[in-house]
Amino acid sequence: MEVRKVVDLRQDHAGAPRVFGEPYETADGSTVITVARVHRGFRFGKPSGRETRRDGDLTASPVGVFVIHGGRVWWQPAVDSTRIALLGEFIGLASAVIATLAVLRRPPWPDLRR
Repeated sequence: MEVRKVVDLRQDHAGAPRVFGEPYETADGSTVITVARVHRGFRFGKPSGRETRRDGDLTASPVGVFVIHGGRVWWQPAVDSTRIALLGEFIGLASAVIATLAVLRRPPWPDLRR
């Protein structure tokens, strides 16, 4: 990817819920542009006096960085290992529950009460 394409991409997504950080230069001459995703939320609180309290909440999570070095541009995604680990734990828990329910419904051993 060329530098001009990155600049065009940055301008195309100006209205999207992404935040591009200020470019900075590293010691080896690479330019790094950080990218984050913005999440919006609203909360309605208990009435205080005559008005209901309304809060807006903005949070940002890292998506990755654009690295520009020697006229070349590449994308380095930010991997959320916590989310991947939680997904693995959820799948393991769900399979254990399903296996337990299957065994309780019809045990794999023979019925010796007859």
